[in-house]
Amino acid sequence: MTDSNPLSTPQPASGATPPSAPAAAQPIDAQTRQLAAMAYGEASLQDNADEMMAIASVLKRQRDARGYSDMATFVNNEPTFSFVVSDGNARYNGLMKATNDKIASNSAMQAAIAAARNALAGGPDKSNGAYFWDGADIKTNYSHHFKVRQGIKITDPSHNIYDIKDSTHLVILYKTTKIKNKKTHKVTIKKEEIGRYDHVYDSTAGVGGTIFWKFDRQYIDTTGAKEYK
Repeated sequence: MTDSNPLSTPQPASGATPPSAPAAAQPIDAQTRQLAAMAYGEASLQDNADEMMAIASVLKRQRDARGYSDMATFVNNEPTFSFVVSDGNARYNGLMKATNDKIASNSAMQAAIAAARNALAGGPDKSNGAYFWDGADIKTNYSHHFKVRQGIKITDPSHNIYDIKDSTHLVILYKTTKIKNKKTHKVTIKKEEIGRYDHVYDSTAGVGGTIFWKFDRQYIDTTGAKEYK
């Protein structure tokens, strides 16, 4: 017999699976959220997932190179490495304060969380081993930019997303030794070349709105600089 009441609730057919409730937002641990928020804040407004993956990998590499076991300690002890943590960056603050449900409904924030998880798990590195990065300011402030003044080299045309030029200038380091003549007591100065380099930063990748860098090997060998600072 057919129910003629139009307000009656249809019942699922025998054996049918009732519709399931939406899945709960996946929990996010503090370290993942911290790293994701930094990558999200440092990335360009393109919301490029690969760009955020690359930045997260650099941050994780820097954290490890400086001897920290977690992102919070890294941030507290190296506040000048990523200014988004302290300069009021809206994207950083937005992700740090966002509920798990809000993150789950925002594709860009989801990409940042995925980027952090990838970096923490040692996944693919879109930065190709970089320790540093720059955004659009390297073009808009080219002549006064710190890295440009130190010396940069674009190692592959695909990295040059801002169509900037290399900046090189030869630097020669010397070691001086005082040599005293035992008979005349005259002192002479011996000058020996230690090494030379003509730029400090080599590009490693250009992803989204970010160019990634590492120190030039000749610069490291000549100066004894550490790869990460």
